[in-house]
Amino acid sequence: MKKEILRYLKLILGFFCCSLGVIIIIKSNLGFSPWDVLHQGISNVGGITIGQAATLVGITVVTLDIFLGERIGSGTILNTLSMGIFMDLILYLDIIPLSTNILTGIPMIFSGLFIFSIGCYLYISTGLGCGPRDALMVALTKKTDLSVRSIRGILEIGALAIGFFLGGYAGIGTVIVALFTGFFLQGVFRLFDFDVKSVVHRDVKMEALLVKNYFYNR
Repeated sequence: MKKEILRYLKLILGFFCCSLGVIIIIKSNLGFSPWDVLHQGISNVGGITIGQAATLVGITVVTLDIFLGERIGSGTILNTLSMGIFMDLILYLDIIPLSTNILTGIPMIFSGLFIFSIGCYLYISTGLGCGPRDALMVALTKKTDLSVRSIRGILEIGALAIGFFLGGYAGIGTVIVALFTGFFLQGVFRLFDFDVKSVVHRDVKMEALLVKNYFYNR
């Protein structure tokens, strides 16, 4: 039981790191990350917060993940529900200063990408199910001969195009994030000697069985 509690704490920490990385990039004031250009575009059109838009996109992507045969675990569901909440909370608390020039903005982007990538490693490595967007990345990586870097780049550019069409804010920072997200992810995975293709996630059915066996054997 203790091991499972620690696993879920690692999962939530990963989600928080991802959200923090995203907000640092937003606060760089050089352009939102591609997915957040999409989230902001939906936010503007729908009159909802950027966190709520992120949740809506997450639910949509989860549906696509299921179609591609990727396992959906409790981590996938928690990611869909918590990432938007963490993003709105960090923005509400206003704990990240807003950059006023490119000399501080660019370092903020790279630090945000690093923190975001650490968060991805933390929660993907728990084996509790990838987040919606990362599950899509993993599914496409498994089904093609392309690297994590290439797949992530394709997804980032696609999200950017749709978000820009909806009126999301894009700038030089957006281009940097689109080009370097896959690089940072692959670098962090190598840093921790983590092979994303080797991860076998527990799906929700396995989670339910484990819970049932735990209480049955007590």
